[in-house]
Amino acid sequence: MSEATQIPDRRRKLLVCVDDTPECRLALRFACSRAHHTGSGVTLLRVMEPGDFQHWMAVEERRRDEASAEAEELLQGLAAEVNRWANLMPELVVREGRWRDEILALIDEDPYIRVLVLAASPNSDDPGPLVSELVGHMGTTMHIPVVVVPGTLTAEQIDEIT
Repeated sequence: MSEATQIPDRRRKLLVCVDDTPECRLALRFACSRAHHTGSGVTLLRVMEPGDFQHWMAVEERRRDEASAEAEELLQGLAAEVNRWANLMPELVVREGRWRDEILALIDEDPYIRVLVLAASPNSDDPGPLVSELVGHMGTTMHIPVVVVPGTLTAEQIDEIT
């Protein structure tokens, strides 16, 4: 395999919100395949939700440190998958706040993010909180396309459609 290419500052990017759910890997697979076929980059966003321990500063600080270490470990593992699937190194972003707020802020701050890629839960009753909120309630205020990968697709099916 040839050496991975770095994302140029002015390349179109696909944004993937990452967590440790199985559907996250589907969104990542879709984004990698699209990036590979279109010459785009991939940005991985991990948002650390704030805790409710503000009155116990030591507990909150420890929780924040642990969450930061877990986020970094998750992103590094997923970056290796992006490298393997698309032969590129993704941009890694960690933020603290509410998912919706941080996603919208990053999209507003980075004009090269052109597509948000999410994956729905395979549960037909509930596609997941991010999909429900960002596509349902925020769909009219988003200024980039949102791709929702069905959670029932296999990696092979994703490769076929991208």
